[in-house]
Amino acid sequence: MSAGRVAFLDTRFDTLTAPEVRNWIAARAPADGFAYVVTPNVDHMVRLAKAPPEVRRAYDEAGLLVCDSRVLARLAKFAGVELSVVPGSDLTALLFAEVIRAGDRICLIGGEPDHPAKLAQRYPGVEIVQHQPPHGLRTNAAARADCVDFAAANPARLILLAVGSPQQEMLAREMAESGRVTGTALCIGASVDFLVGAQQRAPEWVQKANLEWAWRLLGNPRRLAKRYLVDGPAIFPMVWRWRATQRRRAS
Repeated sequence: MSAGRVAFLDTRFDTLTAPEVRNWIAARAPADGFAYVVTPNVDHMVRLAKAPPEVRRAYDEAGLLVCDSRVLARLAKFAGVELSVVPGSDLTALLFAEVIRAGDRICLIGGEPDHPAKLAQRYPGVEIVQHQPPHGLRTNAAARADCVDFAAANPARLILLAVGSPQQEMLAREMAESGRVTGTALCIGASVDFLVGAQQRAPEWVQKANLEWAWRLLGNPRRLAKRYLVDGPAIFPMVWRWRATQRRRAS
């Protein structure tokens, strides 16, 4: 099921709403094999512009790729592309509220040690299994292989990859390539933190004003200052060049 696909910054986006993504995931059966969902934001797109081929393939081969960021969607609109916005944290919460039921198993790769207990308390009857890989997963092929083995040994309806980007996208692709993993994987970053109350989402009015990045920066300046204030602004010339290229091709 797809409402269509559009290209932006040389990346294919699925133009699905959050309910449509929910329905796509809910309809998947174990016999459907493995698929994964990625939700890129501005930070992802800046890194993708200079990413090695294995990272680019991880995005290109996703079952669904939907825009996580209102800022990215506004920039796409400036370039003449309409993107629907499906924040990964909202999607994760929606799935737990409307799709996941008692008796389902969730496989969590990453996250904090107390996340399984907190999720089990919040969602009684849902089985949570967790594997915590070491830091440096991006360059540690053996540790990524251990993650794949764990997911294969613990079949789950939903696999939550919470190890940061681009590690989680690389890991999802390697799960797909293994042919041994079933279910649907979501590359979710810090979404479980929001779900269990360890971090607070920005108020809705802040989100609608496209200022959630500023809210998060104020909450964790040491970790996020470089991402938002140094690396992030590279998105503006990227969009400008892409827009100019598309206009030349159309003329």
